[in-house]
Amino acid sequence: MGRRIAIVEDEAAIRANYAEALARQGYEVSAHADRPSALAAFRARLPDLAIIDIGLGDEPEGGFTLCGELRAMSVRLPILFLTARDSDFDIVSGLRLGADDYLTKDVSLTHLLARIAALFRRVDALAGAGVASQEEQFERGPLALDAMRLAASWRGQPVALTLTEFWIVHTLARVPGHVKSRDQLMHDARLVDDGTITSHVKRIRRKFATIDPSFDAIESVYGMGYRWKH
Repeated sequence: MGRRIAIVEDEAAIRANYAEALARQGYEVSAHADRPSALAAFRARLPDLAIIDIGLGDEPEGGFTLCGELRAMSVRLPILFLTARDSDFDIVSGLRLGADDYLTKDVSLTHLLARIAALFRRVDALAGAGVASQEEQFERGPLALDAMRLAASWRGQPVALTLTEFWIVHTLARVPGHVKSRDQLMHDARLVDDGTITSHVKRIRRKFATIDPSFDAIESVYGMGYRWKH
């Protein structure tokens, strides 16, 4: 069977349509109508990627809760929100909870499949297919990265980065002092939309600052992008 994708969607017709479409692409699909059933299934066996709606049955924010619970189970697992809610607040909330991508339900199936494929390409790249051997493990001052294990540490303390966050840090730290534009970050991090770059960078900074309040290694270069200072 192909890779396993879990869909958590409370509307039966939508759930069935997405499940059928993904199955036609060769994915093994598990579909869940609410947070409790999805959580029970995830505890038994994690999927390779999760697609989650925000409103789940009688839980208007159930998808946000599930995202946090799933992220606690796995830092590496790709999580994608697929929802009718398109406010900036909801998008930022989803990314803050650790989601790797956020799409609204008016997206075409072709675009959804492209985003899924992009997430899987990043999984493969971080597993070593596309990361040169000399770059699988490297240090930049207090930063240490291990792409094979998706592990990051700062001053010897582990930093729990999601798949997207790790790849952004890896991209920036690989060439310290070099400015990466939003387009370059999108390309290197396999992102399709640059609208979430800022939110991801803010979250990355917060995680490092939790360990080291003086953290300032990621510098914003006005009108150009970001660079790793150390």
